[in-house]
Amino acid sequence: MKASSTKATAVCRMIKYSYSSILLVFSIVLIIGNMFQLQTRLAHDSKPYVALIVMLLAIVWLTMVEGGQGALVGLGPVDPELYKDSHAMTHRCTSIIYKGDNLDRYLLGRQFMVILIVFVVELCGATHSFEDKSVELWGMPNWLITIFLVSGVSMILFTCMVGQLNSEIISCHYMLDYLNNWFALITVWTAMAIEFSGILHICYIVQRSVGWMAGQPIESREPPKNIFQNLFFYGRCAMSLALLCLSFAVTFVAIFERKTTVWESVPPAASVVIFFILMGCIGILEGSQIAYFAVVKMQKSEQGQDGSMGYFAKKSARILFSNNNHNLAAFLVGRQLCVVSCMFFIARITAVKLDPGDENIFGVPDWMQSIFNTGLLGAVIVAVVASVSWRLLASAFPIVFFKNPLAYVFLRFCLLLEMTGILHGAWVIAFIIKKVTGVKRDEFYIGTADERAAKFMKDDNGRATGHLLAALDVGDNPPVQSFDAMDDEEDTQDPDAETGCPIDAFPIDCCK
Repeated sequence: MKASSTKATAVCRMIKYSYSSILLVFSIVLIIGNMFQLQTRLAHDSKPYVALIVMLLAIVWLTMVEGGQGALVGLGPVDPELYKDSHAMTHRCTSIIYKGDNLDRYLLGRQFMVILIVFVVELCGATHSFEDKSVELWGMPNWLITIFLVSGVSMILFTCMVGQLNSEIISCHYMLDYLNNWFALITVWTAMAIEFSGILHICYIVQRSVGWMAGQPIESREPPKNIFQNLFFYGRCAMSLALLCLSFAVTFVAIFERKTTVWESVPPAASVVIFFILMGCIGILEGSQIAYFAVVKMQKSEQGQDGSMGYFAKKSARILFSNNNHNLAAFLVGRQLCVVSCMFFIARITAVKLDPGDENIFGVPDWMQSIFNTGLLGAVIVAVVASVSWRLLASAFPIVFFKNPLAYVFLRFCLLLEMTGILHGAWVIAFIIKKVTGVKRDEFYIGTADERAAKFMKDDNGRATGHLLAALDVGDNPPVQSFDAMDDEEDTQDPDAETGCPIDAFPIDCCK
């Protein structure tokens, strides 16, 4: 019975690998073809090869932004002396990040980078019709074009699997090799520079307000600021607030004057409503991620599995934390797809597009209007209002998010999305990259946590990991969802281990 179940699971997963990979290749072909038909914004306004190159560069950078985050947070507890000589570039990255409050600074800048890069990818590859022409490609049927191109499914699958999930899979257990290059260091510098610019400093005011409401003052690892440092800090906070207000003003004017890239059939009022609904969806998904990682460290009685915190907390706890937390990993995969989808639709709603003869918004100079047209202001709104602020709220009030019925609805929906296997192609990409690059798991260089402790180089789990993100692990193989163990018994068996599946093998190999 067990062998039969193992073989069925492996075959099912191989089917998901196959159809997801086929969908991904099909999507990439459509995206490139669409560019050369001049049916994307950047391809239409410049050249198709320019749009293609910019999109590829943006996606490659997104892989480092996403994977680098997981590696940097994951290496937090590890003594840097263990890899100082073997991985010099990785050591340089962690030396910067774990100095003072730099981790919070990096995470703030990095979050904006993700959103901005997704907006740039949308600018390069998302389908738009021009001069009232219908979207056409190679004589394909309209229903297929509508599903994959007009709706944005191709771009969403491409961004999730190629730009995000595969890098997170690799960086979970290959952190040292992943960061050991100039690309990772430059990405760290860029994130720190974005934070230093002050465009998101309003988030620090939100952070301090949340800490005050929670009765948890924000603790710093740096000496108190002097008067000049405080002036510089609060000056940037004021500038950030002004930029956020300008972003909303420009976005709303563009929407109501029909100067955005939203579909013609969507009226302005509906665009505004959809805009706020999508930001709320992103906020709940961002906050839920932080809340779930906070609650997973609590005892069962504190998690509400006994029903003491209400129906939704009980159901969420029993779903998430059974099956050796594989359902939690499955939620993270489904959440990735939801968040990227929302970001693409928001980019469509907020991206400014002027037709020939249109006046610039607020009569600004052409160079400033060009900045508006990039989608930068939409990225600022999403970063502050839909992402970082919700993460900060969830870090201070995790139980409020955990027992929220909306969070439970999104939990179920994300698990359903992951169960379809539509993103399993990311594990195929990660498998190929690991084989081609020859990366080795971190244990090969620095041993396991127990081995490090035996050598009196125990991990420092008290080391700060920031307020914006919890370390996440989606696994070398796709998570195996299970809803059969919803009782009070603790499930400590790793489903992948149960099937005897090697770390670097496709599950189909396990049933040969």
